[in-house]
Amino acid sequence: MDKVIPFLMFQDGKAEEAMNFYTLLIEDSEITSIVRYGANEAGEEGTVMQATFTLKGQEFMCIDSNVKHKFTFTPSFSIYVACSTEEEIKALYEKLKEDRQALMPLGNYGFSKKFGWLNDRYGISWQINLI
Repeated sequence: MDKVIPFLMFQDGKAEEAMNFYTLLIEDSEITSIVRYGANEAGEEGTVMQATFTLKGQEFMCIDSNVKHKFTFTPSFSIYVACSTEEEIKALYEKLKEDRQALMPLGNYGFSKKFGWLNDRYGISWQINLI
């Protein structure tokens, strides 16, 4: 076994948009490869057949599904971010939230001095913790 990599399946051609959003939002992050569907291939031309990106060194893979599924992302799988300052956690939380679903608003829940859990505009769930 070489690696274990979180894999995100986007629908409606949102993979590249999401990768760009995440890599701009989190420093030391980048899109490392994108393979796109071409003409007469299974997916819509130009959408992501397969891509990889990193967030603070953690590698992710993603695709734009060429099949419409009846399911999407669930909060039972989330991306956990450890923030080191109050300013960092507030800014990240607000940018990810942008009028979306807050599962746990930023607050002190006893296990952390400041913690928040939310779903972003793409349906990805994030846990943001001040350490």
